[in-house]
Amino acid sequence: MRDVSKELILILEMLKDNNEDSLKKYIEAEYKNIDWKLFLDLLLHHRVYPILASKLQRYDEKLIPQFVIQSVSGFYKRNVFKMLQLSGEMNELAKLFNINGIKAIFLKGPMLGNEIYGDMSLRTCGDLDLLIPIDDLEKMHNLLELKGYIKDDYIQTVLEDWKWRHHHVTYYHSCNNMKIEIHWRLHPGPGKEPLFNELWERKRELKFSNNPIYMLGREDLFLFLVSHGARHGWSRLRWLNDICGMIEQGIDWQKIDSLLKNHNNFHVVGQCIILSSQLLDVAETKETHRYINNQKSKSLAQDAIFYIKKMINLHNDMLPKDVYLYHRKHLYRLMSRQQKVLYILSYLYPYHIDVVTLPLPKKLHSLYFLLRPFLCLWRKARKQELSLEEPK
Repeated sequence: MRDVSKELILILEMLKDNNEDSLKKYIEAEYKNIDWKLFLDLLLHHRVYPILASKLQRYDEKLIPQFVIQSVSGFYKRNVFKMLQLSGEMNELAKLFNINGIKAIFLKGPMLGNEIYGDMSLRTCGDLDLLIPIDDLEKMHNLLELKGYIKDDYIQTVLEDWKWRHHHVTYYHSCNNMKIEIHWRLHPGPGKEPLFNELWERKRELKFSNNPIYMLGREDLFLFLVSHGARHGWSRLRWLNDICGMIEQGIDWQKIDSLLKNHNNFHVVGQCIILSSQLLDVAETKETHRYINNQKSKSLAQDAIFYIKKMINLHNDMLPKDVYLYHRKHLYRLMSRQQKVLYILSYLYPYHIDVVTLPLPKKLHSLYFLLRPFLCLWRKARKQELSLEEPK
């Protein structure tokens, strides 16, 4: 990788589980040139400090400054408490859902640390994500409100386009500082993905507490994490490290192949395997060989380096224009042909901005299908007019 900082290279080398002697030689050679403040910033950004906390303890301050080791140890301890808090809340929510007959699959959370690393404290997590049938959303909303959660009503919709354009809604609890994302789809639409009942049939029960807690089947989980990481440009190394852990533990590639036939994201799996191999030295096998040799996968893997080396946070409200345009293009390149067709056709479906441009009574909202081309032209003309009126 060109133009990659020494600090990021050091983190990648540490994640590889390389021979300690060679790693020490690298640090010794670059010690005077390493910006340890940037090193800490990168650890926080990429969310890999829990995994490296114990590794850093092995080095004396002649190699790694004491303030770096102490800072990472502090980050790790705070993460332990956060995971315990999330685990307790996950247990309470699972109990609530089971009592009220809601089928809920936890997508991410502290259980992923157990699943991939054998210890929930070795992975960071800021919230709880769970998937439920879309018909249970109102029931779920009422239960969460009774529990003190407040819905973030950020979705603006027309003609119920939220059902397929969006995929989750967020709830916050101000007292315990908890955030929950309730999904009715795994990913934003439009696009084909497994039905909830299919995922429910393949679910696994966690041996985590006295209450039944369900998570995705292993291959469904792998594909979910792959698509999630790809959609975010693999901008955090934690997501890639999760994939590496799952591959090294063993994946049923026949099941993966069977699932991919239905959902057309072969190239996205190839992208993550190439990145895992090139950045974190995951061994190539005969099962993964054909993914790596896919030309589109290679191109997408190269595209992802843009996010990794620039320390881009896609969750920022305002992205730099070049990042926004690059990410928009990358998301389109990730799509299969079928997804691209659906995406282009989705522009013909009314958007909420059409309601803002020309408010109509709700019973007449179907007219927006006819009016949308004219409203788009009006907005574009108005935008050009306003730009001409701006003072030079």
